Amino acid sequence: MQVFKFGGASVGSAFSIENAAGIIRMFPGPKVVVISAMGKMTNAFEELVKAYFSNNSNGKAEHFRKIKKYHNDIMSHLSSKNKIDWSDVDKLFSGLESRLKVTPSMNFDYEYDQVVSYGELLSTTIISSFYNAIGLTNKWIDIRKCLITDNMYREANINRELSEEQIKKAFDLPGCELIITQGFLGGTTTNHTTTLGREGSDYTAAILANILDAQHVTIWKNVPGILNADPVFLPATKKLDELSYREAIELSYSGAKVIHPKTIKPLQNKRIPLFVKSFDNPEQKGTIIHDIDHILNLVPVFIIKQKQALITLTPEDFSFISIQTVSNIFSLCASYRLKVGLIQQSAINLSLVFDEPEQGIEELIAELHKNFDVRYNTGLELVTIRYYDQEAINEIAKGRRIYIEQKSRRTVRLLLK
Repeated sequence: MQVFKFGGASVGSAFSIENAAGIIRMFPGPKVVVISAMGKMTNAFEELVKAYFSNNSNGKAEHFRKIKKYHNDIMSHLSSKNKIDWSDVDKLFSGLESRLKVTPSMNFDYEYDQVVSYGELLSTTIISSFYNAIGLTNKWIDIRKCLITDNMYREANINRELSEEQIKKAFDLPGCELIITQGFLGGTTTNHTTTLGREGSDYTAAILANILDAQHVTIWKNVPGILNADPVFLPATKKLDELSYREAIELSYSGAKVIHPKTIKPLQNKRIPLFVKSFDNPEQKGTIIHDIDHILNLVPVFIIKQKQALITLTPEDFSFISIQTVSNIFSLCASYRLKVGLIQQSAINLSLVFDEPEQGIEELIAELHKNFDVRYNTGLELVTIRYYDQEAINEIAKGRRIYIEQKSRRTVRLLLK
């Protein structure tokens, strides 16, 4: 059993979908293919759900129109040479349109999962229908019925025991060489759709590989492998030929977008290798993440997280920052579902760095003002450099203001404006 994951860029056009079919045919044997929403459709669905939740009728109609046109254009190209039954796709659009006519609940995260999930449902249904039409026979599986989660919408936690039981049943298809399913999605025991967090399709692939005892997982991307920096920010990048599981966890935790942070553990637990390869050049080696018994000698690896907020708290009575104070503040952050990526503490100051929340931080600031003097900044960048040297620090920080700098043996983290 092999598990492949195709991200949005690798299925973002009719040509890309045809190219993915060629890649699948290159590798004989049973395969599970996990697919994300097409192209930038997750972003488009996020705009749709915002308009829906805010009762912006014009915005909702416009976003829905653009989403439907995008998928219809791809289907038109795919069916130019093949007769394809798109009735299942039509049903999905009808279901989405009906949902958008219903007054939303007061829970944005819940509505997000119910609407944004259509991105993966549409992409897998279109691709499955096309592949069956061209002789790449496959079985489409609704992962929401198998990957069982709690109801922590937008960041659902997997019920391992129930999921393993359901996945082994659903994926036990003797004679079936190709199964297509969705990444990013899960479902509750009461049949409500959940999502696993942005870029969660990688995590889906890893969970399936672990439960189904796959030989390996391959993530197909629009890069030749894992690079030492995002080429959008640093054009002169270098490919990393191999990484240990531990190093991959460090990079993903720091914000490297190439792998979802939860992906590695299910693979490491069963020593399943993970390949990151180019869908444009599938014959190239890419990057392998596996057990390593030697010391890695890597070039500096840059991870850049944008839209970061910094809050610095000082007790109004100038008392020391105690363990209990830190605990209370982190509990408050958890209640707002903030992802704190960096902390720095002195005797009477505590600084927290986190992803800027979509709904703003004004409510949080007001809550903190009850006990602290609060200073804050938004629009910052958190840069992590693994295997740093001074030249690497100078390159990224030149001409910029440094708010926080933290160093350890292998890592430096800089909060920059």
